[in-house]
Amino acid sequence: MSEFLSQIPAFLWPVMGYLFGSISSAVIVSKLFRLDDPRNVGSGNPGATNVLRSGNKFAAALTLLGDVLKGVLPILLAKYVGVSNGVLACVAIGAFMGHLYPLFFGFKGGKGVATAIGVYMALSWKLFLVFGVVWVLTAAISRYSSLASLIASGVTGLAAFAVFNQQVELQLIGGVFWIVAFTFQRHRENIDRLRAGQEPKIGKK
Repeated sequence: MSEFLSQIPAFLWPVMGYLFGSISSAVIVSKLFRLDDPRNVGSGNPGATNVLRSGNKFAAALTLLGDVLKGVLPILLAKYVGVSNGVLACVAIGAFMGHLYPLFFGFKGGKGVATAIGVYMALSWKLFLVFGVVWVLTAAISRYSSLASLIASGVTGLAAFAVFNQQVELQLIGGVFWIVAFTFQRHRENIDRLRAGQEPKIGKK
């Protein structure tokens, strides 16, 4: 296995990341549990939150786990073979963008928070810790999941400057900022609802 991985050309690693990300956990889990297609119900977002609307908490948990692993696995494999920081950053971006625009599911993906968490976890446990702590605190105070995701993403982007060596790991910082920027872009409707006071709080429909 290690010999096979080591023979993969550098330019193919980001492609692998994208293909990993393109596996829609929400759609696959919903089919396995014979639930409604998450792209056709609720918000239409193929993610754990929309699967949870089916009432099946176990299916939602499996979806969340799958989305996180899509960010973790390709980065850990790339790290294992010792790719450059530039390639590693592209793998992270590829996995994240694959979730947003999945090749295998009509390019209709989710908002990417769970996959971003997996990316942060695989790149540095410190990034994961920052995101997790900020998300929990913000969610507990505001009761808005979307606001917690946005603030945690922004803080994680700033934390990347402290976590990574700016002299030799600048590409990784750039990769994190790419993910943060698209996280905000995918949450633009949530931002509009937050401004209008129409965003539902955690536990509310």
